[in-house]
Amino acid sequence: MANSTEDTDEVPVSGPERGDPTWVAPALTSADVTRTVGKTSVFFGPPLAILAQGQKNTMLISGKLNRTAERYMEILKQHVVELTDPERLCLAHICHIGFMSPLEISELAYEVDMTTFECDGLDKATLAAKLEAASFADLVAIVESLGF
Repeated sequence: MANSTEDTDEVPVSGPERGDPTWVAPALTSADVTRTVGKTSVFFGPPLAILAQGQKNTMLISGKLNRTAERYMEILKQHVVELTDPERLCLAHICHIGFMSPLEISELAYEVDMTTFECDGLDKATLAAKLEAASFADLVAIVESLGF
């Protein structure tokens, strides 16, 4: 019975633990999304620094970040612009530069007019008109839905 799993002298190999740079957090189930995960280091770039300006209490800062994120997620839900697949492909091509600043997001309609991207079913004039009519929140929701 040398192959039996009950008769093994091997110690189970454990993976990296939290704190180890190679540790990867386990995927969360939808029920676990709201669980408390403890303290997490967050880089406060200029936008977050401005949002938390003057506050030293980490609980107050955490509350403000969570309220802001909750409101932002609601904005994304309520600002949906219907796009065809060719329109989404065109915008993904434009956004594929990476980080989209607020100025770049506000100029999406102009970028559609300027792009050389073409695909079957794409009407750039119609897409540009949709983007011109959209609010800034609509444009942000579009960019977020594309993953940029």
